[in-house]
Amino acid sequence: MISKWTLAAVVLAAAPVAFPQGKSETPAAPAIPVEAKSDTRHEMVLGGKPLQYTATAGNLIIDGDDGKPYGSVFYVAYTVDAEARTRPLTFLYNGGPGSASLWLHMGSVGPVRVVTESPAASGAAPYKLVSNEYSLLDKSDLVFIDAVGTGFSKPVGNYTIHAFAGADPDVTAFRKFIERYVEVNHRWNSPKFLFGESYGTPRSAALADQLEDAGMSLNGVVLMSTILNYFDNAPGSNMVYIGNLPTFAAIAWHYEKVSRKGRDEAAFLNEVRAFARGPYADALLQGHNLPEPQVNAVAAKLASYTGLSVEYIKEANLRVTPVRFRKELLRDRRMIVGRYDARFEGTDVDAAGETPGYDPSSTGISGAFVSSFHDYLDRELKFNTRETYFVRGPNVNQIWDHTHKLPGPGNGVAGPSSREIYVVPDLADAMRKNPGLKVLSVNGLYDLATPFFMTEMNLAQMNLEPKLRGNVEFRYYPSGHMIYLNVDALGQLKKDLGAFYSKAAGGR
Repeated sequence: MISKWTLAAVVLAAAPVAFPQGKSETPAAPAIPVEAKSDTRHEMVLGGKPLQYTATAGNLIIDGDDGKPYGSVFYVAYTVDAEARTRPLTFLYNGGPGSASLWLHMGSVGPVRVVTESPAASGAAPYKLVSNEYSLLDKSDLVFIDAVGTGFSKPVGNYTIHAFAGADPDVTAFRKFIERYVEVNHRWNSPKFLFGESYGTPRSAALADQLEDAGMSLNGVVLMSTILNYFDNAPGSNMVYIGNLPTFAAIAWHYEKVSRKGRDEAAFLNEVRAFARGPYADALLQGHNLPEPQVNAVAAKLASYTGLSVEYIKEANLRVTPVRFRKELLRDRRMIVGRYDARFEGTDVDAAGETPGYDPSSTGISGAFVSSFHDYLDRELKFNTRETYFVRGPNVNQIWDHTHKLPGPGNGVAGPSSREIYVVPDLADAMRKNPGLKVLSVNGLYDLATPFFMTEMNLAQMNLEPKLRGNVEFRYYPSGHMIYLNVDALGQLKKDLGAFYSKAAGGR
């Protein structure tokens, strides 16, 4: 039930037909929710200038291929009235799959930001919400979307979460929501952007291509903390070890576990990249046939880059996983480091185990984000409901179908099916069809969930012609998966995004 603050509601489905008592052959379908929203007016100072905007919290109904409503999608939009029809419009979302989008919403480029103690644990309430001086609202209107099965978004009618819990159904649902939002709000002529974090990045890659094929060309795609090829994590693949090595090195540099003498961090990481794709990759490919002298030499080099001991690396057969790295790096201090952001430290039940008992970069901020979001939704956005807001969709990730239909060669010919999520060809296809599409990859150096070197290697496999390669840019920050948890990094991110939007939204 929406509160008295609701300003508009549209009923999209008639009431079910009532059968005489005792005569019903088929139970009535569940009632379809109404489209409803709460509009509130706000003002902030951004870039030294006052900015008035409208915040809209509500839901839109999307129809299935049968033309019947099948999903209710919750969103929060921030819009500036000036030149609304041609003002840039950005759709933002987190990933999971199965994660609501309150993380991006409450921490990154929205008009408000929750204050945390990062990289220390933020502890219990009360928390502080501030006007976000690093908001992107001066460059673009913003629409934060919760995937169906998360937040207040849900299947409707006779549909279940199985209609949405998969790589391709998820992309289709997001396309339908974006088309619906653009239609309802008369934004067809606005420059359009996608901004996805984590699993939101494979969604963006495939969504950009699907929107292009549907007649909606994008201006830009922002990929934050990216994973585009799930095959990299397959058993027997060496890519996971190669891709993680520069991130291990960046974290070791941060904790001063490696020598800094005579070099800066950028040069150091470039050296590690070259070793990872060269001698290290060659050593891994030789497997147990690698001669003992080479084993010793590679182990010594890895130790100099990661801060781990030669003995430990040899015992791991030159293959240290992120989980083991998180436990081993600070074992001498009886500390573990975070997975999403290795700047976070925590104590474990003991110092003898092989794996950390939890992720301090997750537990350290969850309470602040979840509590602040609920308080903000009620107090500032005036959106009240008896429904449960699912920060993580129940069992969504567990039933996720990773099958993905790759782009076809054209002329109506379907592409092959992949049994795992691999969307590099989708993004490349969208860029070839729309040569003006710009892509910005933003990466946290201390992110062990989606390592930056893996992202670089995957985006290098798009096979773009030289004239298109300049449309892909990379930026790096001294932070983790949620780059914005480091406020200094957030300030630099805002500058980089501002420059990117100025180029991508400029038109012809």
